[in-house]
Amino acid sequence: MPDFAYHAIDSEGREKRGRIAAANDEGARAALAQRKLYVVRLEAGETRRSTLANIQVRRRRLNSKQLTLFTRQLSSLVQVSPLEEALRTISRQSEQAHVREILTEVHTGVVEGQHLSEAMRRENVSFPAIYRAMIAAGEGAGTLPMITERLAALLERQAEMRGKLIGALAYPAILSLVAILVVMGLMVSVVPRVVEQFDNVDQQLPLITRVVIGISAFLAGYWWALLVAVAVGGLMFVQGLRQPAFRLRVDRTVLRLPLIGKLLRNMHAARMARTLATMVASRLPLLEGLRLTGDTIRNKVLSGANDDIVEAVRSGGSLSGAMRASGVFPPLLVYLTASGESAGQLDLMLERAAEYLEREFDNFTSAALSLLEPLIIVAMGGVVAVIILAILLPILQLQNLTGL
Repeated sequence: MPDFAYHAIDSEGREKRGRIAAANDEGARAALAQRKLYVVRLEAGETRRSTLANIQVRRRRLNSKQLTLFTRQLSSLVQVSPLEEALRTISRQSEQAHVREILTEVHTGVVEGQHLSEAMRRENVSFPAIYRAMIAAGEGAGTLPMITERLAALLERQAEMRGKLIGALAYPAILSLVAILVVMGLMVSVVPRVVEQFDNVDQQLPLITRVVIGISAFLAGYWWALLVAVAVGGLMFVQGLRQPAFRLRVDRTVLRLPLIGKLLRNMHAARMARTLATMVASRLPLLEGLRLTGDTIRNKVLSGANDDIVEAVRSGGSLSGAMRASGVFPPLLVYLTASGESAGQLDLMLERAAEYLEREFDNFTSAALSLLEPLIIVAMGGVVAVIILAILLPILQLQNLTGL
């Protein structure tokens, strides 16, 4: 008999987590209801699979782009056609085989009489808990077309932010890589051939020339050791990230960096504000929205701050007060959240805060990119200038000695 992992709330409002054995999803929910537990999340327990099966499961999922496209198509079709027909149409139009399989599975669940959110639980890897919760809220309130429209707008905005971040980081990264390769090429292939001309010189070479020659000899003779050291260091770092204490220290250090830390905090705040605004507007409980939002946070410091906010709100505190106490959210977000709570327009004020933070993110990335490119070029020019200077100084020294 399969088992199910559950997250529930008892009659006194306390969280309960655990596993329960049942024949199916409905049986597990019925058994938990007999215990007077309100089910927040219920997922089938993981079973042992072969390595090949695990690889197939990883491949058989919707990526963020495919999920965004599906949501936009669904939001358009459910306004003019029944849900079952909309799902069948979308699945047939999909070009990728694995996308058709996933959507066909969801469509089959709906045909069997399940709610859309329940059918999506069959493919919980492709449809996150926060996504299914919003779909369930729309089904319960009879506003599924409106909810899917909001979800599509949310996912499209997140994809736009993600694309801008990748675009802002990709060009400097490529430029830096090219600069490093050019310098290493000079040090390994050009410098050794030039300094061969100084082997028979009795005079001591300038310090800068000796340093460049030493670095060049090391790179030419031990480049493989450098690559091995980088690979081993990278592997050890990745393994260390799996340790909670080390991961927490790394994430805290990243947030303290002058530019990157502010960028990540603003991104997280904007994403959280827009997600909460969408969920509150969809009439989902604020506490549930906070908890589901926390599942999407990768930074452990920010995730811990979100958990503290959940506990503070569960204890009767305000969202704005919990944000202020965490110390990781921009003051504007805290102020607008407090204004929204006092005016009863939390969703509107959160959306305004998200729009402001996203504009600030855009301006910040544009300014940082415009400054970073010339800095990389200047740094590369400086290194090349040092190499050229190290080559020219001995030549000038020889000319002075010969009186030319």
